[in-house]
Parts: sequence; C-alpha cells; structure tokens
Amino acid sequence: MPTVQHFEIPADDVERALKFYKGVFDWTMQKLGNPEDPMKDYWFFDTKDENGNKGIGGGLMKRQAPEHSVTNYITVPSVDDYASKIEEAGGKVIMPKTEIPEMGFIIVFLDTENNMFGLYEAIKK
Repeated sequence: MPTVQHFEIPADDVERALKFYKGVFDWTMQKLGNPEDPMKDYWFFDTKDENGNKGIGGGLMKRQAPEHSVTNYITVPSVDDYASKIEEAGGKVIMPKTEIPEMGFIIVFLDTENNMFGLYEAIKK
C-alpha cells in the first residue's frame, strides 16, 4: 500500500532553517550539492522517535517560488500509473515525471482540494 515516506521543507534562508531543525529536533543533515545550480542544493535528514527508531525521511531546500510549501511524498510502484489515477479522480499533475539520478522518479500533484503532494517511484534494482 502506498505510504508517506518523505517530506520536503522549503526555506527562504536555508542556513537559518538548518540551524532551527538541528537545534529543535537534533536532525542530522547531509548535503547533496548541485554544482550546476547551487539554488537547488538539497539537504537530506532522517527523523527518529524518542527511542531512536527511524521515522520518515525529510529534505530541505531553497524555496523555489512563493507558493512552494511543505510537500509530502508518497511512495508508489509507478508514478505513471498513479498520475493517471490522480487525473481520473479529479486531481492535477503540476510537475511531470522527473528523474532523481540514481534514486528514482517523482511527480508533484494537486488533489481535489488544492493540496500539494508528491509521488516517488524508486529505481527497480
């Protein structure tokens, strides 16, 4: 069954946001740099519960547009199949299938209530 596996936080001031989340939640960040476009640098982090058990993963990046908000990503077997289901159910794909090198593919969509979500399909090994 598809499940929320990742969330993404946009930030106007990335360094300030990194300091905030590290200070409040003690999240360890790992930078994935983008030498072609530093505006698209990305910081991955893992969350843990009070007992140290792994929670869902997260990421932080520079806000790309004023409407760029927190996005939850749902893991699915095929973003193409689910994009069709979304549109048939009245949703709208707003970012088409995009490759994340060595990881998989994502799309971003709006549900019928204008809430933004992403879908993630892992590379099949």
